[in-house]
Amino acid sequence: MGGGGEEVAGPGWCEPDGSPIDSRQDWEEWKELLRLAEVEKDARVHEARHTAETLLLEQGIDMRVVQVILGHSQLTTTKRYTHVTENLAGDAMARMGGALWDE
Repeated sequence: MGGGGEEVAGPGWCEPDGSPIDSRQDWEEWKELLRLAEVEKDARVHEARHTAETLLLEQGIDMRVVQVILGHSQLTTTKRYTHVTENLAGDAMARMGGALWDE
């Protein structure tokens, strides 16, 4: 946050002068990343946001922290991005079992 309460984007999120990055350049860089990573699917940046949120949650990062990272103003928006994986569900059930039956 800047001094006046406005959000300030970090390096890579805007041009050095603070102006928005060029959307076409951003798209081309995204496609290059997919190529270098040998991702065969023509994934959209939006899909990467879903993946990022899911991976953060699987690492045990609090939903409110994920909200800040993704830049959502409402927690309900962040929750819509969530994908419950077998890892998350399995971990939840293991924790519940521990709470109920472990000493």
